[in-house]
Amino acid sequence: SSRKNWGRLVTAGVGGTLLALYAVAIPFVTPALRKVCLPFVPATSTQIQNVLKMLESRSGSLVDIGSGDGRVVIAAAKKGFKAVGCELNPWLVWYSRYRAWRDGVHQNTKFYISDLWKVSFSCYTNVVVFGVPQMMPQLERKLEEELEHNARIIACRFPFPSWIPDHTAGEGTDTVWVYDLKHSRGRERKSLEITPEMGS
Repeated sequence: SSRKNWGRLVTAGVGGTLLALYAVAIPFVTPALRKVCLPFVPATSTQIQNVLKMLESRSGSLVDIGSGDGRVVIAAAKKGFKAVGCELNPWLVWYSRYRAWRDGVHQNTKFYISDLWKVSFSCYTNVVVFGVPQMMPQLERKLEEELEHNARIIACRFPFPSWIPDHTAGEGTDTVWVYDLKHSRGRERKSLEITPEMGS
């Protein structure tokens, strides 16, 4: 009888552990199964400094698309922005809220569990995005349709395919490209050939 009870406890413990691991892991694995995968890669301190440098003369609302663990949003809030993070992974959103509270900027930050393709960014004047090449053409069209003419978009790691940047900062993987929409809309666009792999 004691062996049976012990066996049930072990089975329940192993099952509960596996279920907990599944609950934690699935939000990180699911993005890889989507048509456009946006993996979680934390921003480096250099990238954040480059983003903040490009925001020095700016004010208004800010959104970080794919905000991950919230470090860009929190850094922007410390500089006085009302900053919002949009992130699909609920664990990262909850962790971001905790970090904002811990750093004393929770009143100037909001984090939402959201799919970037189902959200309108029309109310933001500053947009930060850590994207991947596959998503940039579609995101470029979405932002151009939704944002006001005074919006500034800061792309990290990868530039937009046809917009010509107004400014750049950093080098290598820490490079950020800055696009002022009032210039990008009236400017001749780059003609970039998208390979089948990038366009898929």
